[in-house]
Amino acid sequence: MPAEFVYLASASPRRRELLAQIGVPFRAVEADVDESPCAAESPAAYVSRLAERKADAVWARTGDAPVLGADTTVEIDGRILGKPVDEADGVAMLALLSGRTHRVFTAAAVRSRTGMRSRLSRSEVTFRPIDEAERRAYWRTGEPRGKAGGYAIQGYAAVFVSDLKGSYSGVVGLPLFETAALLAEAGVPRWSPR
Repeated sequence: MPAEFVYLASASPRRRELLAQIGVPFRAVEADVDESPCAAESPAAYVSRLAERKADAVWARTGDAPVLGADTTVEIDGRILGKPVDEADGVAMLALLSGRTHRVFTAAAVRSRTGMRSRLSRSEVTFRPIDEAERRAYWRTGEPRGKAGGYAIQGYAAVFVSDLKGSYSGVVGLPLFETAALLAEAGVPRWSPR
């Protein structure tokens, strides 16, 4: 039986915009889960675990429609870059990414009556060199706060990106190819009239 909508286990406005872009009817419900990485956890395992935990957390509260969870992280030199805690952290993240290629992992997971299914998106993003003054100016825009890796590719940070291999929507926070496949398996429609 087809689902009329999906719960989006996220408070992210970007994930809402991406779901709306492909015409998926949804209701956003914030999932409160601990986002700390486990010891020696790979970036792929980390985002997959969090996406599934978010979907499970909202499913436990609702249980009447499929739930979509997602999580994104940035990795460079084997290090997971979460959300910057302050200006020094945000500027240091950009210094680490400056003039280099990093990886962005985003997992999407759907919990429904038939169980849990998840998919992973892996993209490579190359930044041009970013000097100290520009890193600090970017922080002052307010955009890096609350963003994995301390930047938003869909915003001002687009000027840093010299190359992208993979999923643009995955870097933004919700890989639409993988998400659409998961939602189709769960019977959630897309391209619904707005």
